[in-house]
Amino acid sequence: MVQVNEYFDGKVKSFVINSGGIKKTVGVMEPGEYEFNTETKEIMTVVDGELTVYLPEYDEWEDYGAGSSFEISAQSKFKVKVAQDTAYLCQYE
Repeated sequence: MVQVNEYFDGKVKSFVINSGGIKKTVGVMEPGEYEFNTETKEIMTVVDGELTVYLPEYDEWEDYGAGSSFEISAQSKFKVKVAQDTAYLCQYE
């Protein structure tokens, strides 16, 4: 069964993938600004589009385009700005 997650009034949607015991989600973000909390370490890869990401430990905004990845620590928060529809893949560790 496919599990769909929706956040921010449906502007962020993801599908859960359980492959080889590793949880992943693939999703899309519409233009906007969002803040997420993490429970576990996450590795996000931009599949298409671009994310501008604020990671508190670096205290700055950084752009990530298609094919680039970034890591988010467990038990933390991060912010993203999205200027165009952007697809991503997130792996949970």
